[in-house]
Amino acid sequence: MRFRHPDGSTVHLAYCTNVHPAETLDGVLAMLRDHCEPVRRRLGRDRLGIGLWLAKDAARALVTDPAALPGLRCELELRGLEVVTLNGFPYEGFGAEEVKYRVYTPDWADPERLEHTAALARVLAGLLPEDVTEGSISTLPLAWRTAYDDERAETARTALRTLAERLDALEELTGRSIRVALEPEPGCVVETTRDAIAPLTAVGHDRIGICVDTCHLATSFEDPGTALDDLARAGVPVVKSQLSAALHAEQPHLPEVREALAAFAEPRFLHQTRTATAAGLRGTDDLDEALAGDALPDAGPWRSHFHVPLHAAPAAPLTSTLPVLTSALTRLVGGPHPLTRHLEVETYTWQALPPELRPRGRAQLADGIAAELTLARDLLTDLGLKELP
Repeated sequence: MRFRHPDGSTVHLAYCTNVHPAETLDGVLAMLRDHCEPVRRRLGRDRLGIGLWLAKDAARALVTDPAALPGLRCELELRGLEVVTLNGFPYEGFGAEEVKYRVYTPDWADPERLEHTAALARVLAGLLPEDVTEGSISTLPLAWRTAYDDERAETARTALRTLAERLDALEELTGRSIRVALEPEPGCVVETTRDAIAPLTAVGHDRIGICVDTCHLATSFEDPGTALDDLARAGVPVVKSQLSAALHAEQPHLPEVREALAAFAEPRFLHQTRTATAAGLRGTDDLDEALAGDALPDAGPWRSHFHVPLHAAPAAPLTSTLPVLTSALTRLVGGPHPLTRHLEVETYTWQALPPELRPRGRAQLADGIAAELTLARDLLTDLGLKELP
C-alpha cells in the first residue's frame, strides 16, 4: 500500500510474511497464492505491499538459479503484490515448534550472516517495482547479548562495513539503493535505540541504519519522541519501522493478572519481559521466568515481547502498547518530512496466541491481517497522508 506524504514523497506500508512458515522458494510461491493475495482481495486493493521474509534456502535458490528471481517477480506482479522491504532477521526455522534463542543465529560475527544479507540485497534489487529505487532490509541487532566479546564485536563491525561496500557496488551495478537496518530487541547486544548509536556510528555508513520496531520500543519502556530525537542528533537513519504492539500488564502483582499473562507464556517464541524501576529497567528472558516467583519486581507495569494483533488488544486485565505505536508513527511520518518511508506491520505470533484467540484456518488469518492493515492505513490517513491506488 502506498501513501502520499504532504511533502510529496511516497510512504510504503506492507505486512511481514514471517507470519507464514514458508522457507523454500516453492513455499514462498505457495504463500503468495494462499495468503498474500487473499489479504489484498479483502482490502479491495489492486496492489498490496508485502515485507517478504526469505529464509536461507529460499534466498539461496533466488541467487543461484537464473530463472528463479524473474519467476518470483512475475508471480508477485500476477498476484498484485509488491516488495520494497525484506525481513532479514530470522535465518531459518522460524516456523519450527520451538524457535526461542535460535532466531539469533547466525549473528553478525558469523560470516554466514554477511553472506545471507548480501544475497538478500541482490534479491531485493531485482524485486523492487520499476518506479522504486530504494529498498530496505531489517536484520538482527548484532547478536544475543551472551558470548559476545570485544573480538566478536570488532568482527561484526567489519562485516557491516563490508556489507556497506557491497551495497555501494550493488547500486552502481543496478541503480537500486538498498539499506540495511539493525532492529533493536530486548536481550540483544543492541537492546534499545540508544544502544544502536555507538555501533552504527562506528560503522559510519548511511547505508546501515536502524529499524524501529514499536513492540520492542515499548517493551523496553522507551519514549518514542526521546528515542527518535536521540537518533536524529546522532545522525543515525531510520531505514524502516515495524508497526507492532507488545503485551502490557498494568498491575502484575494481582493474581488474576498473572493468570491472564500465563496464557501467553508459550513454548515457541521468546517473550522477553521488562519493568521500569527507580533503579532502571529490570527484565527476564522469557515470560514464564517473570511469572516464576519474584524473578521480576511487580510494583509497576510489565511489558512482554509478544506481538499482539494491532486491532485486537487482549481482554482485561491485559492490554497492548498500541498507544506507543501511535505516538511513534506520529513522529515517524506526521512531521513536515517522513523520518522513514518504509513501514511494515509485523505480527508473526498469530498461531502462538492463547487457543481461543488464534485464527482457525487461512480465511480467519487473512481477515486478521487485513484488519491490522486497515488500522494502520487509518492511522496514516489521520496524519494527513493520502492513500494512493
